[in-house]
Amino acid sequence: MLVTSLPPHSPPLMRISCDRYHEMIASGGLREDDRIELINGYLVTKMSIGSRHSSVLSKLERFLHRIIRDDLIVRGQNPITIHEYSEPEPDVVVAKFREDFYADRHPYPEDILLVIEVADTSLAFDREAKIPLYASCGIPESWLVDLIHHEIHVFRRPDGAAYQETVVFRSGDLLPVPGSTETLAVAELGL
Repeated sequence: MLVTSLPPHSPPLMRISCDRYHEMIASGGLREDDRIELINGYLVTKMSIGSRHSSVLSKLERFLHRIIRDDLIVRGQNPITIHEYSEPEPDVVVAKFREDFYADRHPYPEDILLVIEVADTSLAFDREAKIPLYASCGIPESWLVDLIHHEIHVFRRPDGAAYQETVVFRSGDLLPVPGSTETLAVAELGL
């Protein structure tokens, strides 16, 4: 869980910026393949990915690659830069197309149409820390694919650190996809 308060007399935690995070990677203090992401200035260890998570993620990416407009791109498990202190690595991002495919920087919130997190062991963290983070920077839509309860929570209309609209989709439902006229048949994911 993300630390939001410390017990009395605890030593202070050190927050780092995205720039410092990149310096740590460049100097070898962190490796690019370390399973870490920067959330609100704190280095957070990412959960291991199980076979079910991988399967659903692969199905989502394949589907999105087929239907997304040409002026958008699908990015899988790559960083996005939220603000000075956050560079999460969502499972899938649909972003505005750039000729360089974001070679000189990661997508910023204004570049992003949709963020998707696929979760089982990380469900509480994704719901309580990452979804509010995406809302706080104005990402218009976020999906939380809940592998435990076999449903997709769709969050829309960001306002502050919360989305004003939440809709739950289950097997048998058709989920509209931003950036496309197509819908996703939730049953196809095998949740």
